[in-house]
Amino acid sequence: MQISLVKLGISHGERSVTYCQPPSTGSNGALRSYSWWKNLWHLFVDCPFAKAGDEIAIKAIKHAMRALRKRHLEEEGAHAPAFTAISKPIASQFLCGGRDVGGRRRCRDGEGRDSVNEEGMVWKDKAETLESELQQCYKAQARLSEQLVVEVAESRASKALVQEKEALIPSLENKLSQVRDECSRLTAVLEEKTKALELLIGENQELRAQYEEMRARANNAEAENKTLVDRWNLQKMEDSKRLNEATALYEDLLSKIKASGLEQLARQQIDGVARRSEEGAEYYVESIIPKICKHRIVAHEGGCASIIFDNSSGKLISGGQDQTVKIWDTNTGLLTRTYHGCLGSVLDLAITDDNRCVIAASSSNNLYVWDANSGRVRHTLTGHLDKVCAVDVSRLSSRHVVSSSYDRTIKLWDLNKGYCINTIIFPSNCNALSFSADGETIFSGHVDGHLRLWDIQTGNLLSEIAAHSLAVTSICLSRNGNRILTSGRDNLHNLFDIRSLEVCGRLGASGNRVSSNWSRSCISPDDNYVAAGSADGCVHVWSISEANIVSTLKEHTASVLCCSWSGLGKPLATSGRNGIICMWSH
Repeated sequence: MQISLVKLGISHGERSVTYCQPPSTGSNGALRSYSWWKNLWHLFVDCPFAKAGDEIAIKAIKHAMRALRKRHLEEEGAHAPAFTAISKPIASQFLCGGRDVGGRRRCRDGEGRDSVNEEGMVWKDKAETLESELQQCYKAQARLSEQLVVEVAESRASKALVQEKEALIPSLENKLSQVRDECSRLTAVLEEKTKALELLIGENQELRAQYEEMRARANNAEAENKTLVDRWNLQKMEDSKRLNEATALYEDLLSKIKASGLEQLARQQIDGVARRSEEGAEYYVESIIPKICKHRIVAHEGGCASIIFDNSSGKLISGGQDQTVKIWDTNTGLLTRTYHGCLGSVLDLAITDDNRCVIAASSSNNLYVWDANSGRVRHTLTGHLDKVCAVDVSRLSSRHVVSSSYDRTIKLWDLNKGYCINTIIFPSNCNALSFSADGETIFSGHVDGHLRLWDIQTGNLLSEIAAHSLAVTSICLSRNGNRILTSGRDNLHNLFDIRSLEVCGRLGASGNRVSSNWSRSCISPDDNYVAAGSADGCVHVWSISEANIVSTLKEHTASVLCCSWSGLGKPLATSGRNGIICMWSH
């Protein structure tokens, strides 16, 4: 313990005593320091300050004296051997002035003192050396004490950290137990899921095997179906050839009738090649010129845009703005069936050659195919991006259907599969179209007034004719397939020869005005007359050979949108914008 004091002067009576810093510790330094503090104690006790009651200073001095005394005792014990060694030469100086064993003086006083001084200096140097070493030891002890304090502080911090960690161990053990339980539960769930997955994999493999088996059967059935369809198409082609031969014979006989006037003889000669209805009850006869309205039917709300006869010519099919297709008896004019399911206005109708399916082109961008017997929707043909305005069925195959839309595409459909098999893109919207007699060519009438011919297999454009100065509204193929009738917004009705693509007839009248882009005109079954409606509600009938109007029918109170002639030559049916259907006879 080191205590540093400034120079202190205390006046005690008449004398002045000055105390400086206590001596440093060294050889016998603790004793001298103790003596110094003792004198200071007596001075304070006797001085006026002590009498004034400076208790704090007295307590400090007492504490210092006790510490120094304890230190003195410790140093005295530590330096006892050194003091003993130092005292030996000092004692011998007193023996130098005495006598020896025989009574003689050993040395002189002066010589004894010199030797004693020399030895004292030596021992003093040793004492100073020891004192310096002792100070170094004290300094080392102080550094070790500081290190010990630091280590103790660190040990206490580590102990606190360990205690904190030990306090966390129970919670962590609880969490570990919970995690182990959750792991066990998840392991059990995983085993259950694994078993279920293995079961599903087994079922999937069984289903895949069944699927492959069914697929193989379907492929075989499709191949057989394709073979049957090809055979059926071949048979239809043969029937078509025979029909063409019969038609040619009929035309030849008809020309003979006109030349000779022997009508009865001609009818007897064509009995064997006449066209018959599906029931086979009536023969195909020469078309009559309609003059009177046999039936006036309120058919559809909002208008009737399309009417056609079935191939037996005993029923009339109509489609209108009320999204329905209706079947009418031509003899009585009564409604026999209504087809529902169309989601838009019916713009055009077609029926397959076998009378089994009715197809409607709709403003909802779709085509709807009904089963004629059950009245149920068999297919909904989707793929057009705008309203479908025209539809037709191949005369050789009831399988192929063609449609046109205002998305500027013509699509060929397979009714057996129910999807599109070819798409033709063109630059102008198409209002009307028709199959050729051989089913290999498509005729299309466009808004730009052109008539275009397309190859059904490749979709290539075969030919293009400027048929009208304005939009083409209607296309109708003649019964023998040699001529085609087109109607346009220029109020003209043109007949083209299919073989040469030249105009072979042009019909028109000052009062005849085409009312819309989908106004349909028609050719009579014997190819002698053309019927077309007008915006003023009149129906005009032209003779093709004479190129003049032979009849004007006035029964409609609104513009006429569609005309259709029965395959038996009568009646003629017309429909108007107000939904009224009229059946005309002679």
